[in-house]
Amino acid sequence: MATTKANLTQFEQELVDKAVGAMEKAYCKYSGFKVGAALVCEDGEIIIGANHENASYGATICAERSAMVTALTKGHRKFKLLAVATELEAPCSPCGICRQYLIEFGDYKVILGSSTSDQIIETTTYGLLPYAFTPKSLDDHEKEAEERNHQEGEKKH
Repeated sequence: MATTKANLTQFEQELVDKAVGAMEKAYCKYSGFKVGAALVCEDGEIIIGANHENASYGATICAERSAMVTALTKGHRKFKLLAVATELEAPCSPCGICRQYLIEFGDYKVILGSSTSDQIIETTTYGLLPYAFTPKSLDDHEKEAEERNHQEGEKKH
């Protein structure tokens, strides 16, 4: 949902500000495209991340995954909210790899913001990646495979 920063809660506004602040930590000497992220863990801890580029472009890490990897390394596995900010006036969505990475840990709120405007997009991880392949997909596959094997075994008897 498109909105403005003024329509966010005070906490959400501060989280967007933290994402904007994290942009200053970015190492983006190739693209010049700074991205910052602020991730709220289930216990309320806020972890920031920034994008970090590499001459070998495939080795680049996005801000969203930077924050998530730090959180995971600290032992967090559940998340409440993620704010992402860029310098674009219209908020920019995470890349496909980040969308897949984020949804691994469930459905939680995502706020996309800007360091140059008050424009905001509010969504969720599922909103970013509908019909996502998730850990549940693997669980469903395992159950269905067991059922098929059981049914095939009954047919043989």
